[in-house]
This record gives sequence, C-alpha cells and structure tokens, in this order.
Amino acid sequence: MIEKIDITDPRIAKEVLGIQIPSYKVEAELIRFEELPPLKDNVETLRDCGETFYGYYLGGELCGAIAIKREADIIDIHRLMVHPKHFRKGLAKELLRYIEGLAGRGCAIVVATGTQNAPAVSFYKQSGFAENEVFLVEERLSITSFKKRIR
Repeated sequence: MIEKIDITDPRIAKEVLGIQIPSYKVEAELIRFEELPPLKDNVETLRDCGETFYGYYLGGELCGAIAIKREADIIDIHRLMVHPKHFRKGLAKELLRYIEGLAGRGCAIVVATGTQNAPAVSFYKQSGFAENEVFLVEERLSITSFKKRIR
C-alpha cells in the first residue's frame, strides 16, 4: 500500500532514514562515491527538506519511499528508495507508477541518478524515461538526468 507520509513527524523521518541509509549505501558502492548527500541526512534535515514523501508499506512496515517536489506541470523526483531486503520485488516500479498517476496528462517527471548506477539507469529507461543530460558534479561523480512526459 502506498500513502502520503508526514516527513515532519520525527518518528516517520526516522523510519524513512531506516530505508534511505541502506538503500543509498548500495548506490554509493555501485558508483564508488561514498559522499552521497542522502547518506548525510538525519531526522532534522529530512524534516526540513521541503519534499513530499510517499511510503510503500507491506504488512505495516515501511519498505520503500519516494519524495518529490512539484512545480506547476513538473514533478521532480528527489529520492526513490527501497530497503535492500525488498529489492527486486517491484516496489520502485509501483512507487514510480503512483507518482505518474498523480502527475496527470501533460505533466513532466524528471529524475537524476549516478551515471554509474546501472540498475537505476536501466530502471528509468525501461520505465519510459529519456536521458536528458549527463553532467560532472566533481571528478569522481557524474550524474545522468532523465525526463518523461505523461501523455
């Protein structure tokens, strides 16, 4: 079940961190960059991020989450995370579809991930996203952005 969650609630922010840290540790290993900003978050930074969060619950347990910022007809996915023990169960796909359902016709969805994160790059391409731009954040980190227009 997917539902909107209140990230300003410290208990929920702590639950989200329990997914975010292990999820982004996997990405950090894949792209060989340990300084990913989501790994530096804490309850306070999550509460103050200004993103809208949706959680994926299985049997009352938060197993995945997606966080967005919406501006007019553009939804920017800031975080998409699934706890590693729930990888390959389709949770990320369901979270993404949920956001696409919120978007509505004519809306664009944008997202970015580490260029070396092959599973995420493949996931977005298979989900109908087109590669938009590749940019170098620093010598050791390249980011690829994607865009999908909802028709």
